[in-house]
Amino acid sequence: MNLVGIDIGTQGVKVALYSADGECRAEAFEPSRPHRPAPGVVEEDPEFQLASACRLVCECVEKCGARDVAAIGIAGQMAGVIGIGADGRAVTPYDSWLDTRCAAQITRMQTEAGDAVLRATGNAPSFNHGPKILWWQSERPADYARIAKFVQPGGYVALRLCGQRADAAFIDTSYLHFSGFADNCGKRWDAALCARFGVAPEKLPRIVEPSARIGGLTAEFAARCGLPAGTPVIAGCGDTAASFLSCGATAPGICVDVAGTASVFAATTDAFAPDVHGGTLGCGQSVTPGLWHPYAYVNGGGMNLEWFRREFGGAATFDELNKLAAAVVPSDALPLFVPHLGGRVSPGWPALRGAWAGLTWDHARGEMFRAVLEGVALEYALYQQALRRLLPGAAFAELRITGGGEKSAVWNQIKADALQMPIVQIENSGGAPMGAAMLAGVGAGIFTDPHTVAQRWVRLGRRFLPDASRAAHYQKRAARYEALLKTLNEWATR
Repeated sequence: MNLVGIDIGTQGVKVALYSADGECRAEAFEPSRPHRPAPGVVEEDPEFQLASACRLVCECVEKCGARDVAAIGIAGQMAGVIGIGADGRAVTPYDSWLDTRCAAQITRMQTEAGDAVLRATGNAPSFNHGPKILWWQSERPADYARIAKFVQPGGYVALRLCGQRADAAFIDTSYLHFSGFADNCGKRWDAALCARFGVAPEKLPRIVEPSARIGGLTAEFAARCGLPAGTPVIAGCGDTAASFLSCGATAPGICVDVAGTASVFAATTDAFAPDVHGGTLGCGQSVTPGLWHPYAYVNGGGMNLEWFRREFGGAATFDELNKLAAAVVPSDALPLFVPHLGGRVSPGWPALRGAWAGLTWDHARGEMFRAVLEGVALEYALYQQALRRLLPGAAFAELRITGGGEKSAVWNQIKADALQMPIVQIENSGGAPMGAAMLAGVGAGIFTDPHTVAQRWVRLGRRFLPDASRAAHYQKRAARYEALLKTLNEWATR
């Protein structure tokens, strides 16, 4: 018996087909088609995301001739929204988490009820569901009136695959911290927050567990996917939460670095702990019942590497840029890079943008690329400090890494030195599609819970140990970086 994992990701849709013992038998990818019609606007076509998923499932099935699929699990981008009509069809584009149009609504939510939102959801208002819903409400009232439910890409694809209408729309618990309107611990919508911002609870989908069975493939979509009609579709979870699962973060004390389009730093704990005083960390539900992930992320942190290579790298490959960066000796004289080209999310500083500071004529491509890598590591160092303030008695032994950035040895070592924590690669890293397939196995009854499948599927790989002699250097570096952020944000918001 086999399991299929779909990831509706930022860079594109990826599908992987796994055997029940965790062997990846086939995988396929199709790049996304983001639409950027104006500054700050980033949209995608939900129907193209759906069509990509069908094509790629069919491709994987044909590659290994496996039609005996027990279930399909779906992961997807977490902080954006799609408005759907009563028939379950999209009436808006996908309003991406990279879209920054809702900055004014972030400010409104922060000003009017920031603490209440943080305490209830676990996350401060940022470029996520709440402000985006308010943007559609205030800036596109005609479209807002047509919207029956707001969903995310993974939920939309699941709904369409099963031929369901808006009354069956869902959001799983791994997304609730981004919602702006949820009682996260209670796994329900917060009536007071909805009323405060004039959002009818009826526009919000039902809340389900990640392993819930949503329905089965319709005959139409079964034919498009190359699978039997009725093949079970499992809710799955957000792509970041799926990546945490595929790293085996199913027990307290395990930290995860998702080095993907976003650069995500997260821990695993057994307590819901909103960062009420610091406002840096969010706190989302783990797919493992009873566990939570305090986390923070750089909006588009991984995109910065591609941007640098494209605009400043000439004909250099990433391997060549990494070699240049590895040859640079750490020094206080090196430039600092602010990685927030799309605004700072953790905490929500939407006006802040990227910068280099301290550039001289002595700095060349290697120093500048190392600064780009280091910018994420220094941001992580601030997240780590926030985590220690929030949970002073908790122990965190290692940072497991997944995503495309995990291939960069120099980046892994910079992170290990900046955090003074071992960085551990995953030997069979499958990212979000693997996590979605793991949840499909739980939903199909093949595994009893996420921890069980993680114990069977996840294999740890190479470890990057921190250089203790660089601890003082990076402590000083992180302090200077933090001061730079504050100064730039004051300038940007003045």
